[in-house]
Amino acid sequence: MDFMDFIIIILLLLLLLLLVTCDMADDSATVETDSGSKSRELQVYAGDSLQHSSPSTSLEGGGGGPNYELYDELEEAMAEEDKSLREAFEESMRRREALKEAINTVRMRERKDFEEALAMKAKEVENMSQQVDKIAIDLCIALDEKASLQMEIAKSNQMVQESEQNMLSAVEQLENYKMEQGDLQEQPSNTITPLYFSLHEIEGAIGNFNPSMKIGQGVYGPVYRGFLRHTQVAIKTLISQSMQGRSEFQQEVHILSKLRHPNLVTLIGSCPDACIIIYEYLPNGSLEDRLSCRDDSTPLSWKTRIRIAAELCSVLIFLHSDSIVHGDLKPDNILLDANYVCKLSDFGVCRVVNRNEESSNTRGCCVTVSRGTFGYIDPDFAGELTPKSDVYSFGVILLRLLTGNKPAVGLPAEMQEALDDERLIDILDPTVEDWPFVQAQQLAYLAMRCCERNPTSRPDLASEVWRMLEPMRASCDISSFQVSSEENHRTPPYFICPIVQDIMQDPHVAADGYTYELEALRGWLDGGHNTSPMTNLQLPHSNVVPNRALRSAIQEWKQLQQR
Repeated sequence: MDFMDFIIIILLLLLLLLLVTCDMADDSATVETDSGSKSRELQVYAGDSLQHSSPSTSLEGGGGGPNYELYDELEEAMAEEDKSLREAFEESMRRREALKEAINTVRMRERKDFEEALAMKAKEVENMSQQVDKIAIDLCIALDEKASLQMEIAKSNQMVQESEQNMLSAVEQLENYKMEQGDLQEQPSNTITPLYFSLHEIEGAIGNFNPSMKIGQGVYGPVYRGFLRHTQVAIKTLISQSMQGRSEFQQEVHILSKLRHPNLVTLIGSCPDACIIIYEYLPNGSLEDRLSCRDDSTPLSWKTRIRIAAELCSVLIFLHSDSIVHGDLKPDNILLDANYVCKLSDFGVCRVVNRNEESSNTRGCCVTVSRGTFGYIDPDFAGELTPKSDVYSFGVILLRLLTGNKPAVGLPAEMQEALDDERLIDILDPTVEDWPFVQAQQLAYLAMRCCERNPTSRPDLASEVWRMLEPMRASCDISSFQVSSEENHRTPPYFICPIVQDIMQDPHVAADGYTYELEALRGWLDGGHNTSPMTNLQLPHSNVVPNRALRSAIQEWKQLQQR
């Protein structure tokens, strides 16, 4: 039974009650006239009787005859109504429970969906957090890279500025070279064309830059000993291909190819592509090596030291007469041959000064920064190199010859103090036991004059210093340019022609790389030979190249033998 059926039954019951009430009103004559009020009381009474009284009770209080059938029907209807109400109530409770279960099910489903959605959102948030962390890390890395790039850009800008300055300096040096080219013109017989060596040939000569072949370290790279075209040579390399290093390489080749002096190192050739210079090999190393007794070498005698001082003075006079200032005089740049004859080297920083023809006074060459070595640099240097700058460095070298392994820094002040206290003997090199005190004292005072802070107070090398050193050298019975030893008269093997076994007069290089006397080589080739006299291998061509560097060295050697 649904709810509408229940409503219809209630209405039918009410209608039935109304009909019963009307019948009872017609049978009672004593009922008061206010039928509306009695009728309402009867309805209330009848309603209360229907709910709370039995049929017998209703008949007794009704005043009329009982109607059992009606009451039975009414009782059945009421029972039916109660049953329907209970069923409706039970149905309503079931529906309520069902609705509640449905609601709970929906809520559980919604809660599950919400939890799933929440879990998904949490996962998305976690993923987003991880992405944010990653983005933050990437940002930090990007900022670091940006900072690094900014530093690189700053360095690049600085390098560009330095390159621009180097270019300006190179242009200035080029102009100076043009001036030097005019100032350094020598007689055609003295001009030397250095031999050209390929990098492959040089690498083979020194075992592909084998460290065991290294004999020294220059400012821009190491120096090696090697054999080129069967000649022992010293090979000076340039590691840093900077503008400054390349310009100094070009200047040194230019200077040494124009100047010849017994106390200048002999230039044999070069490799312009790699900025490599090839010199004659000097077996006794540098003056610095000998003063410090490197490799436990024997200390230089006082006679050899005086001779070295005289030879160095001689070559400086020669350079200054050509308006050339060396600019970096120090024991490391003074090399010694087998007879301890000194050879001045390293002309990369030398300068050509201007000479005033009217007054015969030499004016300095302006340079921005002195490239000399601390301890030997002119303390009065103010951006201008003059021959007096070399005189100061020469004075410090004299002090080193007297004192041996003492450092150059502060040495003039130390010597002056020793002279003032009359204890010169205490500061002399202790490895030389037989110093003649008078000559040592003369050298010390001469050195201190050269080390005067005021350049105008320094002595002139040609008119003053040489006049003092020449008698000292003579008193030692040592020639300026030779020593009395058997080895001095021994002919270097590379002076000998392989064909005629005699000293060469006009050496030329053949296609096999060997040097021969020109007339002997022509006779070999004109005689129908197309092979090398040394290797018997076929020559690729018959062209020959003059070896002017070797010819000049032979001529120098012959002059030394005649003195």
